[in-house]
Amino acid sequence: MHWMVKTFEQLDLGELYHILQRRVAVFVVEQNCAYPEVDGIDQACVHLFVKEDDKVVAYARLIPRGVLYSTASIGRIMVDPAYRAQGYGRKLVDQAIKIITEDWKEHQIKIHAQVYLLNFYQSFGFKQISDHYLEDGIMHVDMLFEKSKNLN
Repeated sequence: MHWMVKTFEQLDLGELYHILQRRVAVFVVEQNCAYPEVDGIDQACVHLFVKEDDKVVAYARLIPRGVLYSTASIGRIMVDPAYRAQGYGRKLVDQAIKIITEDWKEHQIKIHAQVYLLNFYQSFGFKQISDHYLEDGIMHVDMLFEKSKNLN
């Protein structure tokens, strides 16, 4: 499995198209949630993904500190439905945390998580920092990862 890490400018047109296509398919169509998926911050982010047979099958948007929050963030975490339950999600989040904490030298990562994935994110060391709230028809919760509390 070869993870690709690219800035917006480094993405080729095919990669960008496929990433946006998969994000819309998962977050807008599959979750029946009409919202502006292309939100204007992709250009400031780093895009982490893996391809199988030239198709993006797992993806996350790594958001630098100061773009959305006062901390770094991980967003748009998704695995293509045909590739779920094969460990891609766990490997994706592990890789995202590693890049942000080791390469970017950040100590905190905030995520805006869907409540049904609360236990999944807690298994990486994320802690719930907000009450549950409804956004775009889906229950969400804010969570925070702190490196100093998760590494020996």
